[in-house]
Amino acid sequence: MFSGIIFLGLVSCDSPSKESDPEAIARVGADYLYPSDVQDLVPQGTSQEDSVRIVKTYIERWASHKLLTEVAEVNLDEEQKKEFEKLVNQYRIDLYTNAYLEQLVQTSIDTAITKKELELYYDENKENFRLNEKLVKLRYIKVPSEHQKFLQIKERFFKPKKNDKEFWDTYLVQLKAAALNDSVWVEMNQVYRKIPFINPDNASNYIQEGMQIEHKDEEDVYFIKIKEVLPENKISPLEYIEPTIRQVILNRRKLEFIKKIEKEITDDALKNNKYEIYK
Repeated sequence: MFSGIIFLGLVSCDSPSKESDPEAIARVGADYLYPSDVQDLVPQGTSQEDSVRIVKTYIERWASHKLLTEVAEVNLDEEQKKEFEKLVNQYRIDLYTNAYLEQLVQTSIDTAITKKELELYYDENKENFRLNEKLVKLRYIKVPSEHQKFLQIKERFFKPKKNDKEFWDTYLVQLKAAALNDSVWVEMNQVYRKIPFINPDNASNYIQEGMQIEHKDEEDVYFIKIKEVLPENKISPLEYIEPTIRQVILNRRKLEFIKKIEKEITDDALKNNKYEIYK
């Protein structure tokens, strides 16, 4: 693809008489770069000028890395190079083993967690789930003060009815902002982002259980109703901390499974004389 666009010959530190590969687009020492190495670099629809620039930049970066590596290998002392080789080998081992174990985990671990398991873990570890910030359940809307249904929207917000769904389905799209689900615990930093006139300095004036707020803000009005407040340092509710507990339980299963696999592999190797311990 790129052979018709660009062909760059890079002079290496080796002798100019070094035999070149006619299929290559660049060479540094004994290393060659081929069109297949750069064929996925350029997005479809890119102009020829930009294609040339992208490929040229990649080739120059490839060459500079190769040349710098050669210089480093010559100038670093042997002890450093031995240490780096150990790190490279360990990194290779980690890549292979982690990829294999992750593959086994994905196909073998039961990811279903029952409510009973969640509750048991929660009850046994409650002290680890103390809040470091206040939580709140609330609902709010931001209404243009000139909205033709302003008073009706206000009344429906503060005095909800069972048949409100149809009403809100009609008018929610006309509001600047809204959140009517007050059954979910919300962190205070989310409140500060969504309702800017409330901030850490004045939050105690607004975030009080059962409080109803009407706040004029330039051309709009906020209606807010605080349903419930949970102060910091209290135990987190299970419904709030549930995603964290799920992840903890899954991670524990994963670690137990990996230990089991490692033991089985080791036992099997001992049994088949692939692994021996010399005393």
